[in-house]
Amino acid sequence: MRRPGIGDGFLLIDKQQGWTSHDVVAKVRGLVGGKVGHAGTLDPMATGLLVLGLGRSTRLLRFVQGFEKEYLATALFGVATDSLDADGAVLDRSPLPATVDQVEAAAERFRGSILQIPPMVSARKVEGRRLYELARAGEVVEREARPVEIYSLVITGLAPSEYPEVSFDVVCSTGTYVRTLADDLARALGGRAHLTQLRRVRNGSLNVTDARTIEQIETAVGDGTIGALIVDPATALGDLPGWEVDPAYVPGVLNGAAVPASALRGGPDDEGQGPVRLMADGVLLGVFRLDGAAAKAEVITA
Repeated sequence: MRRPGIGDGFLLIDKQQGWTSHDVVAKVRGLVGGKVGHAGTLDPMATGLLVLGLGRSTRLLRFVQGFEKEYLATALFGVATDSLDADGAVLDRSPLPATVDQVEAAAERFRGSILQIPPMVSARKVEGRRLYELARAGEVVEREARPVEIYSLVITGLAPSEYPEVSFDVVCSTGTYVRTLADDLARALGGRAHLTQLRRVRNGSLNVTDARTIEQIETAVGDGTIGALIVDPATALGDLPGWEVDPAYVPGVLNGAAVPASALRGGPDDEGQGPVRLMADGVLLGVFRLDGAAAKAEVITA
């Protein structure tokens, strides 16, 4: 079984403002070589946690991307921009002197399962074209509202003004647009808003406190300590239920064979359904999908 090395695992990056996610991927690819991908875009104005997959682990990024995410955000109420963030052109400016109580009452409408319309500057595709490509061409098209989950929405601050700055902490499902959430909060109060700050602090159990800046990654590559910063796949996917495989079934697992549930040990009491980690002696063999009777291979990693 292969164990993670410089080209196999995950890097946690604390992205600085002004960098695109593609910029970060390209920079790290140049530093460590091999295949590099990311588990969910951060806009150039946003900072915080960007999870990178290296080598064979890029095949696991879709699972990390599916974990809940936490953001710290600040929005300027009363000012609308074409991008719904501070990088866009101002479309409208109308005083919206909301109070904390009013914003809190509006926030209650956006907790739980909600529908969101993707912004025109998003990477969603309509008839084969990215929305942001259409926006750059000056086109605005109808977008279908999509369900997302807001697990937690806490208003953490408000600077009183005719144009108040409102800060909030949101924990949400993948596919949530925080810029749209900020504007929807203002719309519920009769106005508009745009994001002035956005920081991703968590992706599942992966936290920005464990991330490194690009400069720190460069230093670690230069002094040969980069290996200590690689997060092994079993840890990075720690939000997925983990099962130990009976040794007799390990060869079959490595060949992608289905495994009966009876051959799995140490997982949750409720077998349930969905992707799970199959392990042997602490090493991730692969991600399988458990349907209660058997586990079927999705990605073999060992």
